[in-house]
Amino acid sequence: MPTSSLFRPIDGGVTVARGFVANALSCGIKKPEATRLDLALVYSELPTTSAGTFTTNRVRAACVRVSQNHLRRGNVRAIVANSGNANACTGAAGVAVARKECTIVAKELGLRAGEVAVCSTGVIGLPMPMMRIEPRLPELCRNLSAAKGHDVASAIITSDTREKEVAVELELGGKTVRIGSCCKGAGMISPCMATMICLICTDAAVARPDLERTVREGVEHSFNRITIDGDMSTNDTCLVMANGASGVTVTPGTPEWTAFTAALHYVMLEQAKHIVRDGERVTKFVTVRVSGAPTAAEAKRVAEGVAKSNLVKSSWNGGDPNWGRIIHAVGYAGTRVREEKVDIDIAGLPACRGGMQTTTKSDDLRERVQAPEFDIAINLNLGSSEYVIYTTDLSPEYVDFNRSEYAYWNQAKQDGLTH
Repeated sequence: MPTSSLFRPIDGGVTVARGFVANALSCGIKKPEATRLDLALVYSELPTTSAGTFTTNRVRAACVRVSQNHLRRGNVRAIVANSGNANACTGAAGVAVARKECTIVAKELGLRAGEVAVCSTGVIGLPMPMMRIEPRLPELCRNLSAAKGHDVASAIITSDTREKEVAVELELGGKTVRIGSCCKGAGMISPCMATMICLICTDAAVARPDLERTVREGVEHSFNRITIDGDMSTNDTCLVMANGASGVTVTPGTPEWTAFTAALHYVMLEQAKHIVRDGERVTKFVTVRVSGAPTAAEAKRVAEGVAKSNLVKSSWNGGDPNWGRIIHAVGYAGTRVREEKVDIDIAGLPACRGGMQTTTKSDDLRERVQAPEFDIAINLNLGSSEYVIYTTDLSPEYVDFNRSEYAYWNQAKQDGLTH
């Protein structure tokens, strides 16, 4: 875990690091008359090294395909992002649209198209309303400012209830280094690139292989450790750009590297937790800690089995400390389990020992799970491996919220984008 002595949280978002500027505007992607920000751009005034991770869903959005291809070929200096439409399951036409966005932005900024990444989030299966987006892209590339980072955070949210920004500052070699970020995500969240988008910018200089490695490590312990509804999106993206504007170069094996990676991983984990806390109509933030597993893979399967169980999550929503539902999820997780060895603590109180109930009063357990945040600790007592995952309850309001998206489909029909 990162230690706060190595860095300090600061106010700001994705443009808090030197040399990064942004813009955002409204182009009515979901509704022509809407005025909310829904199109954004983040740009580094200096060349960058960059790294990213993307959804492992075999159905991948056009923007993911294009951005992955651009990253494979080199570094990106600009990211154009939109909310309201995912540009997913839109075939070759969707890929062409994503490439066109990159081409237009690149021309305006004096870049190659391959130096631009594109992120989209929103409704799956509908063509992008380019008749409203394309005319605004040149304007998006003008009036860029470091003061508009918060606008980017606003422009990329969908069912989120609030913007998600995390920034830190650290002193390395007598100079100040900053890392800033914005993130979106509230539904369709499951481990393996938990629909989420996270954009991170730093003014440190980092060699690309080193950046790629530490980004993968950070994602594994943050965005891959969260679940809200068990659904993996087609659009999940985490992109990191480092431009060296601070004058500090960080390399592995040095104290500066230790501090930098701790700060970067802190930013990722805080954003992952922000996503869970802002989950669609959730009321509980629950940390599931599994220990004593024979292997790390088995600890992970147990943690995910409990964190994704609709029965378990429903009981948390009702404030019911039902450890029986937890141990049943442990049992079907597909790992080595001996019932008579399983211990379960709920919010710090022993609920199960050796696969049986304890003497802890049920009223005490119930009182603990009324809190908006609590831990579930599961010890299999079969080894030394452990795993942590962050999850939520499941509410009736979540089901009601996700019953229909026909309003946008009706608008798309009026736009001539569907039948």
